Amino acid sequence: MTTERSRRSTRRTTMTEVARVAEVSPSTVSLFLRSPDSVSARKRGRIQHAIDSLRYVPNRMAGSLAAASTNVIGVIVPSLVNSFFADTVSALQDHLMAEGYQILIGHTDYDLSREEELVRTFLSWSPSGIVLTGLGHSRGTRQMLEASDIPVVEMWETGPHPIDMMVGFSHADVGRSQARHLVDRGCRNIAFIGARLGQDARAAQRAQGYRDVLQAHSGLAAPDIVDAPAQTSSAGAVAFGELAARRPDLDGVVFSNDILALGALMEARRQNLPVPEQIKMIGFGGVDFTSDLVTGLSTIAPPRRLIGERAAELIIASIRGQEFERYVTVASETFHRQTSAGSDEANPSEGPKVSSQSSAPRL
Repeated sequence: MTTERSRRSTRRTTMTEVARVAEVSPSTVSLFLRSPDSVSARKRGRIQHAIDSLRYVPNRMAGSLAAASTNVIGVIVPSLVNSFFADTVSALQDHLMAEGYQILIGHTDYDLSREEELVRTFLSWSPSGIVLTGLGHSRGTRQMLEASDIPVVEMWETGPHPIDMMVGFSHADVGRSQARHLVDRGCRNIAFIGARLGQDARAAQRAQGYRDVLQAHSGLAAPDIVDAPAQTSSAGAVAFGELAARRPDLDGVVFSNDILALGALMEARRQNLPVPEQIKMIGFGGVDFTSDLVTGLSTIAPPRRLIGERAAELIIASIRGQEFERYVTVASETFHRQTSAGSDEANPSEGPKVSSQSSAPRL
């Protein structure tokens, strides 16, 4: 607990230093920043190399009458079309706007180098804070943010060594809960279908949680992890179809998200593979179509809006120097529905929470 964040002392790299390393004049660096094509290719390469090596962030507010920081909060998410993050950003915006702040949004498409460029750009506009998704970042991103004097919140994940503040939950615990859910309902040959696991670190953590459960239980088939090329329902349908063809003993599938599960459920129905009688399924996300009235998909639902609300509260509390808890754990809920119902669960109901811990800043 802290009453006021201790800030790291920082010295902004100057344009003159960039010019010295690049062996050009400061005016050439300035021209490059305003209009790169106006500088020769040879000099552009040297200037860009100097900017990267010095971690230079141009101050676009320099010389203006603006205060040291603006009323803008930078928010970076992996995707703007994924409803998980859309709900979080919406809640984050609502709470920050009520306090007089606006958000500047960027998306990375799960590309850490793109995240680094967005952070560099956002910092150049002197934001009052930055919100990132997850704890995994490039070295350059961490260096820039650790050297900054603004609040930083990493959301949608918890773990060791946050940059500053964090709000989220354990994705490995989610994967373990998904796998145990199917094991408890008699499944013994359980596979995992994810997408872009090499880029989506949180989905990879859920896959590891699934693997942990299968490796810890005797009498279960070895872990079988399928990595689809896209997080779409069509990719889920293809991945499930191929999995069912090579695994006739398959009786349970854990999905890294509900979108993949939706495609698999449609493909199972197309192939006349009865769900849940032959194959049980559980997703992750708790999106609207998973309800009993639509697909009846069992799922684990993270508190998408609550994450945004808590992130906004952390930013505001930090800016104001108020007393607050820097690390916030929120709870996800397991919904037991038709796709994983056992023979004795004619009317499956909402199940236990993955985590019961939740704390918020004391404003």
